[in-house]
Amino acid sequence: MTETIRLERDGRGVVTLWLARAHKHNALDAQMISEITQVIRHLGHDETVRVVVLAAEGKSFCAGGDLRWMLANMTASAAERAASARALADMLAALDTCPKPVIGRVQGNAFGGGVGMISVCDVAVGVPAARFGLTETKLGLTPATISPYVVARMGAAKARRVFMSSRLFDAQEAQALDLLANVVPEPDLDAAVEAEVAPYLACAPGAVAEAKALIQMLAKAGDSAPQEATIAALVKRWESDEAREGIAAFFEKRAPLWTI
Repeated sequence: MTETIRLERDGRGVVTLWLARAHKHNALDAQMISEITQVIRHLGHDETVRVVVLAAEGKSFCAGGDLRWMLANMTASAAERAASARALADMLAALDTCPKPVIGRVQGNAFGGGVGMISVCDVAVGVPAARFGLTETKLGLTPATISPYVVARMGAAKARRVFMSSRLFDAQEAQALDLLANVVPEPDLDAAVEAEVAPYLACAPGAVAEAKALIQMLAKAGDSAPQEATIAALVKRWESDEAREGIAAFFEKRAPLWTI
């Protein structure tokens, strides 16, 4: 039984994994990270599952990491911080390496880790009203654990446009950055998702899984070396004075000291 996500399955073997913390803009906390990881691993091994759709309830797709979860990690022990960073990295890796096609249904805003979630989808479609941003640096943090996937999706040159500045960008720019494959009016979103799902149902499931594994092997986006480096980078940021100031400023509803 899960509390932060829910599953819907149709008769074709298409499973929709809904992020279900709408009241928190589907921000990722320890429980949600754990539940997504466990469920996506289970779906990956379920031979009756043909396609996974990653969707979200409410107005936001995913607001990134829950700031109270981040604050707790900043005051935790070094071992606890490392474990939390690894849990987030493991969740992203589980989504990225899931042997089923993963289709992103982006109905609203995605920031920070939400952009990372989109980046580990095999393809994602979104609506014109959605806004995106890698907003970590505004809080004194860095987009660390999501970085291998964001850079793999956008390419280094395009990632430089948005990776460090915390600048928000719209759905059209998200498509130009290769984060979204398609942008459609909100009433057409489900039809656009179905257009991505349907071709897989005519493909051999084992061949699809092996083809996806070939991409993983060739791209090496999930190599353990970068993953270990990004875990260390996130832990280092949680320990920094800038992160403490950035998170404190957010909760105190003031500008951080570095704002000009």
